[in-house]
Amino acid sequence: MSDKQALLLLPGLLCDERLWRDQARDLTDIAEPIIADLSLDDSVESMAARVLAAAPPRFALAGLSMGGYVAFEILRQQPERVSRLALLDTSAAPDSPARAEQRRAGLRLLERGRFVGVTRQFLPTLVHPRHVHSTIGAEVQAMAQRVGAQAYRRQQSAILRRPDSRPLLASIAVPTLVVVGEDDVLTPPAAAEEIQRGIAGAVLARLPDCGHLPTMEDPSRASRLLRQWLTW
Repeated sequence: MSDKQALLLLPGLLCDERLWRDQARDLTDIAEPIIADLSLDDSVESMAARVLAAAPPRFALAGLSMGGYVAFEILRQQPERVSRLALLDTSAAPDSPARAEQRRAGLRLLERGRFVGVTRQFLPTLVHPRHVHSTIGAEVQAMAQRVGAQAYRRQQSAILRRPDSRPLLASIAVPTLVVVGEDDVLTPPAAAEEIQRGIAGAVLARLPDCGHLPTMEDPSRASRLLRQWLTW
């Protein structure tokens, strides 16, 4: 029997296993990484239930962006199964009215048969400017196309209806790491600071020259942070 701990990795909106590829590779000596598929359900409650049904009895849990919303829901449903928690570039608060309207606008475009995925114009909101014209930018765009239009509809619907997770923070009693890119436009450092303040003992790591997707933008640093967290 392996003495490695199970490590459940939750992707973000329009993200697949590529988001966590480098961490899944880098941490195999101390963990058994499992990358969840969050493309099949239209509520965070259903996403969490599906993940839990397939997960080991107890696991370390890491979620990025939408994956963080699902991580909070897992903690609402079965907190006893989570041994430690890492939250990357996510928020405990609901969308602002402006952000919610942006999501609805994307869904309206989809209803008219236009799935734009991640455009070159939108990339600067996801990655640091140095990655917009790089291989990383191209990989982010390709990942969104792989996930596709129907999953995008389900995921955006789930995000729009997600509960406010701020009341949950004080009840989280496992070792918690909070990570944020200094240049994250979508979930800026203030959102990470709010999570850190709400969870007793949480550690905050801020990554310079990094946007919303640190596991792809700065994979070595992200892997080092998760390695340290797994050995707390």
